Amino acid sequence: MIFRVATRRDLPAVLALLADEDQVLDPATTAVGEEHERAFAAIESDARNEMLVLTDSGADGTDGTVLGCLQLTYIPGLGQGGQERALVEAVRVRADRRGEGLGAELMRPAAERARGRGCGLIQLTSNKRRTAAHRFYERLGFARSHEGFKLPLERP
Repeated sequence: MIFRVATRRDLPAVLALLADEDQVLDPATTAVGEEHERAFAAIESDARNEMLVLTDSGADGTDGTVLGCLQLTYIPGLGQGGQERALVEAVRVRADRRGEGLGAELMRPAAERARGRGCGLIQLTSNKRRTAAHRFYERLGFARSHEGFKLPLERP
C-alpha cells in the first residue's frame, strides 16, 4: 500500500469514492466539474489542508488504484494549550475492499502526520446513520465526546 498526498490525477478516483460509498464507481466515468477543480486547487495550495490517498501497488512497484481517501485540515486554536488540532473529513474506502484493514492503513499515517505537525488531537464527525463507521473509529481509539451540529448555508 502507498499512502500519499493526492495529486490532480487522483481527483476522478476521489470523487468516485465520495459520490457513492456503497458501490464502486469507475473514475473514468466520474464527472470532474469546474467547482471540483477549484476546490482541489484550493486544498492543494493551502498549507493547512491535505487530501490524502491510499493506493495499491502496481505490478511495476508504482502506485495504482486509489483505494481510500481522506481530507486532513489543521486548525490553529487557543484551547488545548495553543496546540493545533486536525480535522478529518471525507474518509472513504472502496466498497469492494472494506474489511481488509485499509481504513486503518489510511487513518494511522494521517494521525502520524498530525502528530508530527504538533497537533494535540484529531477530531471528526460522522453521519449518525454510518454505524459501521462509528464502530471503526471507536476501534481506532476515537471517543464519542461531543455532539455535532451542522447548519446548511444558502448560496447567495
